[in-house]
Amino acid sequence: MEKILDIADAIAHEKGLQPEQVIESLKTAFIQTAKRVINNKFAFEAQVDKKAKSIKVVQTITVVEDDDERLLDEEVAPAYISITDAREYDDQVELDDQLQIEHNLEDYGRTAAASLHREIEYHIQRLVEDELFNKYKSKIGTLVSGRVTRVDSQNNTYVEVDEIRALLPMKSRIKGEFFNVGDHIKAVVRRVGMDKENGIQIELSRTSPKFLEELLALEVPEIGDGTVIVERCARIPGERAKVALISTHPQVDAVGATVGVKGVRINAVSQELIGENIDCIEYTSIPELFVSRTMSPAIISHVEIVKNERGENEKAIITLPSDQKSKAIGKSGINIRLASMLTGLNIELVENDTQTNEETGEVTEAKDGVDALHALFN
Repeated sequence: MEKILDIADAIAHEKGLQPEQVIESLKTAFIQTAKRVINNKFAFEAQVDKKAKSIKVVQTITVVEDDDERLLDEEVAPAYISITDAREYDDQVELDDQLQIEHNLEDYGRTAAASLHREIEYHIQRLVEDELFNKYKSKIGTLVSGRVTRVDSQNNTYVEVDEIRALLPMKSRIKGEFFNVGDHIKAVVRRVGMDKENGIQIELSRTSPKFLEELLALEVPEIGDGTVIVERCARIPGERAKVALISTHPQVDAVGATVGVKGVRINAVSQELIGENIDCIEYTSIPELFVSRTMSPAIISHVEIVKNERGENEKAIITLPSDQKSKAIGKSGINIRLASMLTGLNIELVENDTQTNEETGEVTEAKDGVDALHALFN
């Protein structure tokens, strides 16, 4: 097998692999072929001869006494040789020496050649798949783009991303959006798996909060360079989202930078999300203040944080004027659901007998008082 190392370099260049990895795969292929065409119980080793640019297969056998019991055991006998037989190969050999016998696969004819060809193909393909798997495994949660190649009867969308085809399931597609073959779309890598039957499988998502975060990083330079950080993000895909932002620079307004002049930046992201309304909120580590901000556009009177037995924040009891309740809840409960998702707290609304001046935001007593009502939203 002359010049096999040149073949390894050519494969590495063509497949974008490291030459060392290809050589290791070739060595495995030689060993497996030797086991198949010579004896699968022999202990083989593949050795690289860099000078001859070849790979040779050697059988390693341990030298034992002539009456050693292991020579009679069919399972392990191929790994041992009696000292008498060993000295036919090397008259200087001693007990427990490792005797190496070279086997030339070319001597085993076309069967060996065909078997070696199949083994090399198999192991190189596994190497390529492992490289792709590791590459896309590291991309989980990051943005990718590709061209739609097929949409099946269940509305699952198949997308060609670089050298591989990924799947965008219907459940991970924003409600109301449709794709045609040839469309270019963006999504985040949600899951990467691999099995023997189907090989590498990549699942994409356009409904994940991470997708919104990645789009913001793409559209807002301050988020891209880390000046503004997306601390938390919650979405009801295609309808509304809330994003908690924090600035790492005292002269940068996190919300203003993200929204952009006349909303140009946030509108560009919203357009990609099929008109999803995006609320930008300044993050704070003070839970009462953060909860109050997440309830925007409702004006809140008071927030009380309730802890569980372990001392963890579990629930927020929000007191608000009765005329602000509908805003706090939002259409179909969307505002309070997003606030709960963003804060990680159950939210309970308590009405008081006050009303809010819409222009000034001041809370004043109402002429007609109402009883306090309690509503728990999960």
